[in-house]
Amino acid sequence: MARRAPTLTRSAPPRPQANPLRAGLRLERVPEPACVVVFGATGDLTHRKILPALYNLRRVGLLPPETTVVAFARRPYTDEQYRAELKEAVAQFSRVPIQDALWDDFAAGIFYQQGEFHDQEAYKRLSQRLEQLSVARGTRDNRLFYLATPPSLGPTIIENLGKASLDAEGRGHGWSRIVIEKPFGQDLESARELNRDVGHVFRESQVYRIDHYLGKETVRNLLVFRFGNGIFEPIWNRRYVDHVQITVAESLGVEGRGAFYEEAGASRDILQNHMLQLLSLVAMEPPIAFDADDLRNEKLRVLRAIDCDWNEERVAHDVVRGQYGPGWVAGKPVPGYREEPEVARDSTTETFVALRLHIQNWRWADVPFYLRTGKRLAKPATEISVQFKQPPLALFHDVQQNPEPNLLAMRIQPDEGILLRFVAKVPGLGLDVRSVNMDFTYGSSFVSDTPEAYETLLLDAMLGDASLFTRADEVEAAWAVVSPIDRMWDQWDQSGNRPQFPNYAAGTWGPEEADRLIERDGRRWRRL
Repeated sequence: MARRAPTLTRSAPPRPQANPLRAGLRLERVPEPACVVVFGATGDLTHRKILPALYNLRRVGLLPPETTVVAFARRPYTDEQYRAELKEAVAQFSRVPIQDALWDDFAAGIFYQQGEFHDQEAYKRLSQRLEQLSVARGTRDNRLFYLATPPSLGPTIIENLGKASLDAEGRGHGWSRIVIEKPFGQDLESARELNRDVGHVFRESQVYRIDHYLGKETVRNLLVFRFGNGIFEPIWNRRYVDHVQITVAESLGVEGRGAFYEEAGASRDILQNHMLQLLSLVAMEPPIAFDADDLRNEKLRVLRAIDCDWNEERVAHDVVRGQYGPGWVAGKPVPGYREEPEVARDSTTETFVALRLHIQNWRWADVPFYLRTGKRLAKPATEISVQFKQPPLALFHDVQQNPEPNLLAMRIQPDEGILLRFVAKVPGLGLDVRSVNMDFTYGSSFVSDTPEAYETLLLDAMLGDASLFTRADEVEAAWAVVSPIDRMWDQWDQSGNRPQFPNYAAGTWGPEEADRLIERDGRRWRRL
């Protein structure tokens, strides 16, 4: 006899008040009831991002009341102890104040499962509990597994999930999906190995490799901006674009993650994933349809078109690495990288990287893409700027100074928005022309409850929409760009040709070599 899920009597949260500026917009979809299983549930990522995101989705009515969370970790907790700890975390990190009545309703669906990640028996117990909760709470055997653990534990957890048949779908089961946090490997070979390990258990359609940058509102709007407006796409090519700059700047240091950063560095931590994903969205061709496979197919073509024929001479000429020393940020003294906890005193790990890339396809041939990212820079800012070419003829001979070329800047954080720079005449009897800005900001244009990136991505994973997640071949194509650079640096360090670190002070915009990288092409970094 088929099981019937009991009817829950808990009341749904109140619907948010209608916003007149959203009138006529498509309503968000609500996923089927499901159980979210979080591995590493006592860690920082769960407390800061995952559970606050799930709570806020429930708050705005985008998760059904049957939604259940099972926290899997090694520490001994009861359900009640874990719920109490989570309430403190959500109260601290939620983007809106916590509501006690709503929290109590949400927390009733949170359960703790103690177990060692390598213990196969723990996964059998987990399977039994998931079956019990499916009946008790009506989750229909839908399961979303989230690996909020160090990357080294991923293969072990995935293998044990397979042995416990927790990857199964259909034949009486609901859907089963797995979310994997970056980094996806440490180089091209390890990424391929990780993809093979995942593929032995889960089909690619079940795998959601998460990059939280792709969930940011401005990044998602980049696709709408490009393909929803007819005035920009005709000039989005080598005929009109002079160059493109992508900057991901942080004013923070390693924030107690010295051991992690010693293994990653700016190249593996930011360049390989966040920055190449942004580049692929800027440079991709229009997809056939706005769905996951077509979008990711076009991003993959961009990554494969990047000229990654790196040799020693080209790395030395087109790539700059840096490491911050002591300095001042926001008026306060801060230590250098080598003075951070868990960092070697002679470390050659880069905290800054800048490089010039070329995309060898019909649209972008001969257009340089300049990328830079770093920690302890002057201010936090993430921006994509597209600078257009100067007009072919300078008509205004009497103008004392030629105005700056047209520019389109997409600010991803903070102050999300889009700026367009163009030339206009200054009012008066003479002929004076200057550059002016037309500046659009999301905060002043849309009075809406903007979700955090993890809210967007978790909801999409539960809906089965992989558009904003990275596919296996994308990961490998991105590593094919970055891994040769990392190997060259390692060879130089081992041969005694070690960089002179630190080479920029905290609170500045990076090493002087990064300025020379772009200035020798007759260009300069945009001031943020």
